[in-house]
Formats: sequence, structure tokens, C-alpha cells
Amino acid sequence: AQQLATYIGWLMHRRLGGLVAGGLFVLPSLAILILLSWLYVKFGQTTLIAGMFHGIKPAVTAIVLFAAYRLGSRVLRNAWLWSIAGAAFVAIFFLDITFPAIVGAAALLGYLGGRFVPDAFQLTARHEHSKRGQAPAVIDDDTPPPAHARFSWRKSMALAGAGLLLWGVGLTALGLGFGWHTTFAQMGWFFTKAALLTFGGAYAVLPYVYQGAVDHYQWMTPLQMIDGLALGETTPGPLIMVVAFVGFVGAWSKAALGAGALVAAGVTGALVATFFTFLPSFVFIFAGAPLVEATRGDLRFTAPLTGISAAIVGVIVNLACFFAYHVFWPYGLGGAVDWLAIVIAAAAAVGLLRFKAGVIPVILTSAAVGALWGLLHA
Repeated sequence: AQQLATYIGWLMHRRLGGLVAGGLFVLPSLAILILLSWLYVKFGQTTLIAGMFHGIKPAVTAIVLFAAYRLGSRVLRNAWLWSIAGAAFVAIFFLDITFPAIVGAAALLGYLGGRFVPDAFQLTARHEHSKRGQAPAVIDDDTPPPAHARFSWRKSMALAGAGLLLWGVGLTALGLGFGWHTTFAQMGWFFTKAALLTFGGAYAVLPYVYQGAVDHYQWMTPLQMIDGLALGETTPGPLIMVVAFVGFVGAWSKAALGAGALVAAGVTGALVATFFTFLPSFVFIFAGAPLVEATRGDLRFTAPLTGISAAIVGVIVNLACFFAYHVFWPYGLGGAVDWLAIVIAAAAAVGLLRFKAGVIPVILTSAAVGALWGLLHA
């Protein structure tokens, strides 16, 4: 979503427009998430707040499943794409194959599909503005690219080099200032890798963020990760802003600046995570968007992306299963079932799918139910 905002700003108003659109797309949610992250680590164990999260987490499980449904209904147009989605789910859920490998395999299948069954991997039809009675677009499907959007290898390589230099300066500053094996340097490197894997958006890359933040670096617990996603769902801006929560809680839990500076460490961690997550996005758009404009409609380039989009559906379903496991069986599969969580998740799914309720009303209602339940059982 942030890349799309940057793309629109760049296409209409050059690089300054891209910086303004992309930057202002994330800064408000960054500020809000820093505040909410602080409230979470300070007061998250109180009866009221814990009860609210008890209600929100099953709703988030339904929201993730709903995201898979929304994407699948647009992307999975034939049996070939359904097969790719199913194979991606099996690969990541049962075979524990890494997300980058799944993306690479899906791109290859998309490329081969574009060559041998091109009709199955064609993009959907263009928008017919006149038939829908809408005003003409500023830049529509048939408008020639503006002068600044014309592709040049020299200009694209220069912009990519500038972005790489900025990234290198930032990571070097963290390494020299705090130490190469400290939390902040690790975050800089980890969120750079996460940024390079955001095919399909936040829901697609969250399994990778979870693996790094929970399993590898142990910045947080699995339930804290789900709580972070819940906070991300309730704030404006792209859901990938959950990385700010991960950065804040990770730096706080590791006391990255010492036991007496937990707030400063958390804020720094959130800023580091956000910077290294979104810097590649700006570089991708400024350096790569002219190539996209030059190859629009070329099946050799669009078919691999169609294959990746299909695989992302399977990856998101895997994420929903992951959340369901931790929310419905909080003490493991051998432990007690949280029936309240199952009821809230089912009600949220019905609200989203049957009654077309918005995400925010579903989240707020679920939080209220959880808070009431927690107060009654305190």
C-alpha cells in the first residue's frame, strides 16, 4: 500500500511527490503506534487492557482469513492459479519451506504459465471509466507516460546506487554507534531483508517477521506478536507498520540502551524498524517504476507477478492458521480450548463476510466483548 501511494505521488509529481505521498502515508501511524506500544508494555497486563486484547486477537484471526478471501476472489481466476495457491500453502504449512523459496517458485511457474498457457495468466481487463459514468482519470491506461516516467538504465542505476548508499550509511552508523551484534544493528539488517520480501503486502511477510522477531532474535513472545498485529489493525496506515511495534517492544525487552532508558530504546527501535523497512520501497519505486511503465501489459513481466499473487493467497491462509492455533489453544494443542475466542472469531468472520462490516467496527466490538468478559471474571 505504501509503495502504491509512493508510485501515485511519483507518477503525478515526480520524486518529490513520491516522497511526500509515501512519507505521509506512514508517519501518522508511526507516531500512533509508538504511543500505543508504550501503553502496551506499561499497562498491557491490567485487567481491562488484557481483556480487550483477549477479544481483539480472535477478531484478527478472522480478519487475516478475510484478507485471504478478498485477495483470492480477485486473483484465483482459474484452476492453474488455485493450484499454485494450494501448493504454496502446503509448502509453508506442512513442509516448512521458506517464504523466499515459495516466491521464487511461484514466479517461475508464472513465467512458464505465461509462455504455455498465456490466457490463464493474463491480467484482468482494463477499467472502463466511461461505462461507469466516472470522470476521466488524471493518468489512465492509454495515457503516454510523462517525461520523468520514461525508462533509462543510467538514471535507474544512479537512483538504485543512491538508495544503496543511504542504506549503507544508516546500517554502518548503527554498527559503529551501538555495536554490530547489538539489537539496533540486528534490526537494521533484519528489517532490510523483510522489506525485500514484501511480495503481497504485510500479510505475506508477517510469517517471516514472526520467525525473526520471535524464534531467531527472541525480541518478543508469540502472543505479543499477535497483540502487535491487533494494534496494527486498529491504527491508520498500512498494516506493515506493525514493524514499529516489533521494533519498540524488541528494543524495550532487550533494554537496548540500558535499564534506565527503556522508553528511548523503544522509540529508537521503532524508528530503526520503520526506516529500514520503507527505504527499499522508495528505492524500488524511484528506480523501478519507469521500467514498470515501459513494460505495462507485457506478459513476460506480468505473468510471474500473477503467479506470485496466487501463491500469496496460500501464504496468508497459513498465517490465519498460525494465529488460530495460538489464539484458540493458548496453552498448546494439548491444553484447554478458548471457546470465547472461537465464538468471537466466528462472529467476526460472519460480520466481515456476510454483513460486509468494516474492520474497525469489528475490532472495537470484539475489544468491548473481551473487556467485559475480563472484568466479569476478574
